[in-house]
Amino acid sequence: MDLRQLQQFVAVAEARSFRAAAERLFMAQPPLSVALRKLEDEVGTPLFERSARGVKLTVAGESALVVARRCLADAEEVVLAARTAADGKRGELSIGFTGSATFGLLPHTIRNFRQGFPGIRLRLQEMTNAELLSMVQVGQLDVGFVRIPASRPPEVQFEVLEKDVFCVALPPDHPLAKKSAIALRDLADQEFIGYVPSAVGGLHAACSALLQAADVAPRITQEVVQVATAIGLVGSGIGVALVPAANTKYYAANVEYRRVRDLPKSAFIGIALAYRPENANPAVKHFRLSISQN
Repeated sequence: MDLRQLQQFVAVAEARSFRAAAERLFMAQPPLSVALRKLEDEVGTPLFERSARGVKLTVAGESALVVARRCLADAEEVVLAARTAADGKRGELSIGFTGSATFGLLPHTIRNFRQGFPGIRLRLQEMTNAELLSMVQVGQLDVGFVRIPASRPPEVQFEVLEKDVFCVALPPDHPLAKKSAIALRDLADQEFIGYVPSAVGGLHAACSALLQAADVAPRITQEVVQVATAIGLVGSGIGVALVPAANTKYYAANVEYRRVRDLPKSAFIGIALAYRPENANPAVKHFRLSISQN
């Protein structure tokens, strides 16, 4: 039994005539009659009552018609699912992200993409820069929102989504909070909240490079992974921190922010989309295009 036989069976059942069904199927009547006889032999019971006035379904035929229509509809759904998946309109997209991306960039991007491609299921995972880049490199993630600057594996490309700079986060009662802008040398000997070192760079490397270039050595009292943790500790009065300026509007309570007065023009941080150009998942292309359009 194949789909063609089911199509022929349904056509005859609906037309109640082999001749009319043959015309609908663009075939001669004798081969159609032979095909339906073979189908009945395979099923093991008559599906039609034949007479000079036409045909009508047997009880077995009525029951078979319901299932045959469902099978044909399912077959069309299989074709549609395959084609839409090949076009990247259905399927799954795995996305990794660092905590910094959750403030504004990630929610905005995901919301826009879901509106344009509701048939794609998104699988989101939060992790460190090193984990993100490793998983994108080996194909365990389709894309990743990574903190830059970062070391890029040769198989991975970066698409910069957000450029940013450091600012200084301080407790409200800190003496430096009286200034409208802070020089890097003002941070010398301050109790400082830094970032955990990473093999691929990120905030620790960017922050350390900036301070070393200014010949500043603050007293590091804590090291954290996420920006939100650094800001929370600043609010607790534990110390000061260099944080991405783009994040400041999301954390205002118990923290003051000041721009860095002598920040080098070459000193930038940001968020980039990491992906493998060889990734065969067509949803990646749609995701990148969705970002560029918004």
